[in-house]
Parts: sequence; C-alpha cells; structure tokens
Amino acid sequence: MKKILIVVLIIVLNADHVLSCTNFLVTRGASTDGSTMLTYAADAHVLYGELYYTPAATHEKGSMLDVFEWDTGKYLGEIEQIEKTYSVVGNMNEHQLAIAETTFGGRKELSSQDGAIMDYGSLIYITLQRAKTAREAISTIADLIEQYGYYSSGESFSIADTEEVWIMELIGKGNFEKGAVWVAVKIPDGYISGHANQARITTFPLNDSQNCLYSRDVISFARERGWFEGLNRDFSFSDVYAPLDFGAARFCEARVWSGFRKVSENMEQYTNYVMGEIELGEHGFAQNRMPLWIKPTEKLSVADVMDMMRDHYQGTPLDMTTDIGAGPYGLPYRSRPLTFTVDSLVYCNERAISTQQTGFSFVSQSRGYLPNPIGGILWFGVDDTYSTCYVPMYCGITRVPEAFKVGNGDLLTYSETSAFWLFNKVTNFAYLRYSDMIEDIKHVQSGLEAQFIEMTPAIDNAARQLWDRGNKEQTIEFLTSYSNFATGHTMDKWNELWQYLLVKYIDFNIKKETESGFERTPTGMPASPIQTAYPDKWKRAIVNDTGDKLKVIE
Repeated sequence: MKKILIVVLIIVLNADHVLSCTNFLVTRGASTDGSTMLTYAADAHVLYGELYYTPAATHEKGSMLDVFEWDTGKYLGEIEQIEKTYSVVGNMNEHQLAIAETTFGGRKELSSQDGAIMDYGSLIYITLQRAKTAREAISTIADLIEQYGYYSSGESFSIADTEEVWIMELIGKGNFEKGAVWVAVKIPDGYISGHANQARITTFPLNDSQNCLYSRDVISFARERGWFEGLNRDFSFSDVYAPLDFGAARFCEARVWSGFRKVSENMEQYTNYVMGEIELGEHGFAQNRMPLWIKPTEKLSVADVMDMMRDHYQGTPLDMTTDIGAGPYGLPYRSRPLTFTVDSLVYCNERAISTQQTGFSFVSQSRGYLPNPIGGILWFGVDDTYSTCYVPMYCGITRVPEAFKVGNGDLLTYSETSAFWLFNKVTNFAYLRYSDMIEDIKHVQSGLEAQFIEMTPAIDNAARQLWDRGNKEQTIEFLTSYSNFATGHTMDKWNELWQYLLVKYIDFNIKKETESGFERTPTGMPASPIQTAYPDKWKRAIVNDTGDKLKVIE
C-alpha cells in the first residue's frame, strides 16, 4: 500500500462549471413516504436561475430538432425529432422521471469530440421529452450519443422514476472514436447515493443487467488506450477515466461526504480522504474512498433532503465560518478562484454544497402511488441553497410562475418580478452581517417550507378527487394555479424580508425590537440601536495587521 498526499491542485479548463454541481439520490426504501428523490444545485458564475418548461407536442415525420449547448447557447447541429414528446417542468417530465447531473471532466484527451452534437445539458432535456422511466432514459442517452456523438467532458447523471434510482457515468471517446463509454448502476432500495463533480462508480457487476448496464466497449476502449491492464472484474470506471487527485477529494468528494454526514453516523472514517489524503492500492487505484451508496440512519423526509443541500461544512475540519477569512460575522463564502498563491505556496478555499454562485436548485419527489401529474413535485429554488426557499412545482403544471419564467430578466438585466434577483438582493445584503441576518432569513425560509410541506397532503387529496372524477383538465389547472400561488406567496414574503433586513441592519447597527415591531421611544422616535463590537479574534487580527497605527496614545 502506498499512501500519498497529493499537493498539486487540479487545474480544469472550465472551473466555473466543472467544480459546480451537487446531487444526492434517495431510493423509495430510504424515504419516509415511499418517494424517490433527487437533488441538484446548478452552480455557475454565469448561470441565471429560471424554471424551464416544454409542453408536450406531436411532430411531423421527418422534422428535425436544433441542438444548442446548454452552457453557452452555441448551435451544435440538428437531430431527428420523434413523433411525440412529453411535457417537461425543470428537470422532471410528466411521467415523474427526473434527471440531474454533475460534471467530472475526466481525462483531458477525451474532453472534446469534433463534429459531436449532443452536450450533457441537451441529453438531459431531450431525454426528458422522450423517456418515461429511468431505464428508458439510460437507453435514450446511450442511443443519442452513439448516433450523434458526445460534445461534453465526463459527466455523472442522476436518474429517478417512481420505482428506481440510477447513477450513470459517461465520458466521450475524444477524437479516437465517435460516441462515449459509460456505465449505469441502480442504487439498492433503502440506500442513498451522491456525486459532486467526481466520477464515483468504481468496479461494477458485469453480468447483472437488472442492476447494472454499460457500453459494450467501456473496458476494451481503456485497454486499447493503454489505461488499464488486469481482469475485467477489477476494472474501475472512476479510477481509469477520472483518476482522483487532491482537488477531486477536497473540492468534490468532500461535498458528498458532508451531505452523508447529516444522515449517517459512519462517515468520520473518511475524513482524511476528503481532506486530500488518497491511499493507492493495486493498479494505482484509490482504496480509501467512500462507498457509492450508504444506508441512512433513519428514513429521510423531503425536509431532510432539503437540509442535505444546506451545508457549509459546519462542525467539520473544513468549516469556513471559523477562520479569519469569514470576517467578523462568520461568512462561509469566499471569492473565487478556488486556489490562491502566497509566497509561492498554493492554498485553497473550500468548496461546500452551499455556495454563492448557485443559479437554481431543486429536490425532486417521484411518488408512484399518485397519478403522474399529482405524484411528481419539483421543489424549486433560486440562489444559495442555504438561504433559498423551495417552492412546490407539480410536474403536471402548464404555466411556469412569472417569478421563475425564462426571459424574466437575466444575469445582466435586473427584474423587479424575478425570484432570482429578489433572492440575490436578500443574500448579497446578508453577506455584510451574515451570522445575524441568516437567522432572520432561516426563520422565514423554514416557516414557508413547513407550510408548503404541511399543505401537500391536502393539495394532493383535492387534486386526486378531481382526477378520480374524470376532471383531468381541472386537475391540471388546479395544480398549476397552486404552484403559481405558492410562488407568488413566497415572493411576497421575501419582499417583506428584504424590507425588514434593510430597516433592521442599516449602517452596521441592529434595531431593537418588541413583540409588535421595531422599538420606539415614548415620543415616537426610533430607539437607540444596538452597536455590537467586533469579536475579539477579529480585533486582534486588525491590531496584528496595523501595529501601533490605531493605538490610542495615553
């Protein structure tokens, strides 16, 4: 056994995206209500948070579909359209199929493919229009990349229907051959999985099509390139196509570990691994990495899964709120890039699940015991996962709320009616005095989400009664109206929160409050505000930096 601490940080071609997203996958047997769940945080410094919607449609035979790269909008080409496509709300379609992703990059010689049309984003949204189940989705993705080539770098996909949850990992063949190599593994019922910009499938069963599917050349292609020698049973997809290094462990795997920590008591044994200490064994493969799936200590509710997405490494050696970089008010975020140099030495900022550059995130629920339009809920939010509010979007809706609508503002265009801009207005103000303001934000957030979760059975039942009486159009309209109402209600509460924070914390002060509102003097004037001193640690840092310059002369 060879133990090494890799000190060279990963260098990626597109750091904004490659170190960007986080997924967790929850099977039916691991959830309190028998639903499957996926999470997704779409994190990029150039991503605007909005909710996509594509209605179901029929198409003439021989018609073509233009494909544009999801990240950039670049035109890639056209593919043959199918006769009938399904409606899609965000990352869930009308059959409760949900797909999410994280990019792991992988071997640089496989990162581009001349003439390829299908990028990872197009694969997701085109597949959602064409597949009903997770297995159909895997087959659709495989067929599309075989026919049209794969444009992106290595990718992990989370795929869930009402019954099964799968993780599928693929990487293109570069310009060696058209297409990609891939493997897909079903998560055992009662377990959860996760991935965060690092390939996680290692060895896999070669003769178990009920639980594992893979491309015919996933191993032989690696042999031909000279990347693997040994028995097929020892082949590790991740170790061959996306070898681990410090950045993969510290910036990526650590997020999965931290989410797992919230629901399992057995994760401390992997602390050294996620700090960047990688133990290499046979074939040069990492042997101390985390398992692909774990069994949570208790079954998870949708609120539990939301909480998994809200993490700054609190209470771990990677906690960003305790060092001087957090400022006097415990800000857990850092400016980018992820690495910086001091006196020729390279250091890193931590990359937590909750980060400032989130465009949108969601928790999907697929509930097979309800009709599809009612059973599928995409709990959708914009901006930081830690301070967003997840709003229920039923998968059967036919109108996206104005606040989430595509085209309601963009990253360079402010909109008063945009949820993305309103939530960013609140959070960016909160960065000034985070430890205090985040408590006010969480109070409103938790109240709204608890209200929505509590109302869900009643909304389900009302919709089910309409559906069972044959009023399908009324059912769809009812769910659409409710999702739009919930969004409008959230916008109202967040506008009130913004006004409250501005009044309470203006000019580095804290207004005093009573049960009825902000405190006033007997004559109606504002009470003198609270003026809190910096923490001792911060004051000492100032003195250490300035010497005697600020010292009061006796």
